[in-house]
Amino acid sequence: MATAVKKSTKKQKETSSTFTWEGIDKKGKKIKGETTAASVSVARATLRQKGINAKKVRKKAAPLFAPKKKPISPADIAIFARQLATMMKAGVPLVQSFEIVADGLENPSMKELVLQLKTEVEGGNSLESALAQHPAHFDDLFCSLVGAGEQAGALETMLDRVAIYKEKSEALKSKIKKAMKYPISVVVVAFIVTVILLLKVVPTFQDLFDGFGAELPAFTQFVIGISEWMQEYWYILIAGIAATIFGLKQAKQRSVSFRNTLDRLALKVPVAGDIIFKATIARFARTLSTTFAAGVPLVEALDSVAGATGNVIYRNAVMQIKEDVSSGTQLNFSMKSTEVFPPMAVQMVAIGEESGALDAMLDKVATYYEDEVDNAVDGLTAMMEPLIMAVLGVLVGGLIIAMYLPIFQMGSVV
Repeated sequence: MATAVKKSTKKQKETSSTFTWEGIDKKGKKIKGETTAASVSVARATLRQKGINAKKVRKKAAPLFAPKKKPISPADIAIFARQLATMMKAGVPLVQSFEIVADGLENPSMKELVLQLKTEVEGGNSLESALAQHPAHFDDLFCSLVGAGEQAGALETMLDRVAIYKEKSEALKSKIKKAMKYPISVVVVAFIVTVILLLKVVPTFQDLFDGFGAELPAFTQFVIGISEWMQEYWYILIAGIAATIFGLKQAKQRSVSFRNTLDRLALKVPVAGDIIFKATIARFARTLSTTFAAGVPLVEALDSVAGATGNVIYRNAVMQIKEDVSSGTQLNFSMKSTEVFPPMAVQMVAIGEESGALDAMLDKVATYYEDEVDNAVDGLTAMMEPLIMAVLGVLVGGLIIAMYLPIFQMGSVV
């Protein structure tokens, strides 16, 4: 029976369309707008429930050249969770909250998603089941927390916790991206500048050196050799870089073992590995704190935590912890036995278990490591600036020296 209902709901979602309508409201005023429904009759019934006497209801025609839709990002979901939690805390009914949130959204794709959720809730589905229809945007943790809030009659409180969790998670991701974006962008610019010098500047000097009639320094000959190779086989370099990037992406998508290897190597990278380690601990503590505070049993909460860690070493460790906790072992002993969690986190969890405030202690662990990530990112940025300048100086300065070395030698002979 449940499978049949699910299939029916999925079919309704697939056949839903946007309709434009014109009608008269309760005050006799002419109004018009748009609504999402499975058919014209459903659209009329929905408008009738709102007190609107629809005179014209037509299916909205698709534009001939539809612009590419902006994808829905995790940041959009975080904003949606915060806005919905705010509306619910203010006492606004859930369906009306959807309408208010949708009106304030700038991303058309996100607005369409919110209106679909509104239609599904109006059709009698719970918010949890409506969210579960969109697994690409709402993960199991999001849906389970909302479901727990609905069952406990504290949906607004649970939505607030979900919003805090999503906001913290996105803030952590942005910090990691900030740490990686600056050095990568500078290295890319340095590579482009080097290629331009080798392809455009070095050949000019090479023509000049041909008239010297003397043997060039070894360093100059080396740079000219690289320049000649790039002038003749530049397409091989571009194809090689493109093939490498494409191959790595495909391997990461298709090979589980390759992804696991990358996860293990990421933790061993100097400086950056420490940031990834602290971010992983922060995600573990934040997710477990949120789920445990929501009343989710610890064993069930660990399933969501395993997927949220984002690293195969900690995912396997959390699954081992789940097995130990299921057999009656305390959480802190199980964490210590995995030998991948820092002593401070283990001690805080032990204190939380003894005092009966595990969620509060986990929240403090998450906050501590989130601050540590922030400080590490700032330290990495400060350290990378002189290092990057040194690399740029070696690349560009080396090319300049190689080109002017024959001129200096000729001047000393004269």
